[in-house]
Amino acid sequence: MPPSQKRARRYDPVRTRNAVLAQFTHVREAVRTLTPEQLSLPTRLGERASVRELAAHVVLTLSQVARKLEQPEPAPPKSGAGAALLAWPLSPADRAGHLVAEARALAAQHSDLDGLFGEAAARFEALVSRAGGERPVPTGVGTMRLTDYLVTRAVELVVHTDDLNEAAGLDIPYDRQALAACTRLLADALAEKAPGGSVEVRVPPFAVVQCVQGPKHTRGTPPNVVETDPLTWIRLATGRTEWARALDAARVAASGERADLSPLLPLRGTERPGTSVFPRG
Repeated sequence: MPPSQKRARRYDPVRTRNAVLAQFTHVREAVRTLTPEQLSLPTRLGERASVRELAAHVVLTLSQVARKLEQPEPAPPKSGAGAALLAWPLSPADRAGHLVAEARALAAQHSDLDGLFGEAAARFEALVSRAGGERPVPTGVGTMRLTDYLVTRAVELVVHTDDLNEAAGLDIPYDRQALAACTRLLADALAEKAPGGSVEVRVPPFAVVQCVQGPKHTRGTPPNVVETDPLTWIRLATGRTEWARALDAARVAASGERADLSPLLPLRGTERPGTSVFPRG
């Protein structure tokens, strides 16, 4: 059964909060070592961001949590708990241009990136520690529980960690829990986008979902199986790589006549590989 707002995946508040902060800290420690030449390098986001501007965007990713917690508390979501979270990876990135402009201005105005990272982390810890995981927060796709919103921050942090690693030749580590949350949400979003049970998508060790309409698998080996690793899946889901390229590089194994996911990827459907700013506030 594909995920639905009635049975959306639940995330542990403490583990999710710790994962977000851990991944942010990994990025901060790497950015602290970058030379001016490395900070000026382009990223695969093209003209949208240099390494410095992308680092500033990572700061905003965490700062947005504090901003939302400083706003008046909205009413709890009217739809099923988790519905907005599942909608988030599929929604148009209508604020991407605004966030890019804000990150660019932040990077231009502040030479001390490490100081920005420190300020954002301190605000995050102070405010999130006082708010419960069920606290409603406003987002561009509707009201979410704070814990669910933190899952979206984990996605942004993991995706942009990969962007920074690729751009500057870094080896920023991935917090296991952040990587797991990112993988699972994007896999669940695929099942939400293409509900059904004819294709089983496996992203070990974090996620298995069934999707795509057609004959449903009930027992034994599924007739249509896609399997890949977490980072390849994340790159496919967010437009960082193409389905055909991942197949040619043996980063994806796909068997069965329905196992071609290229029409469904990237998840937003309008992004071109290498240009996606993922995603919105």
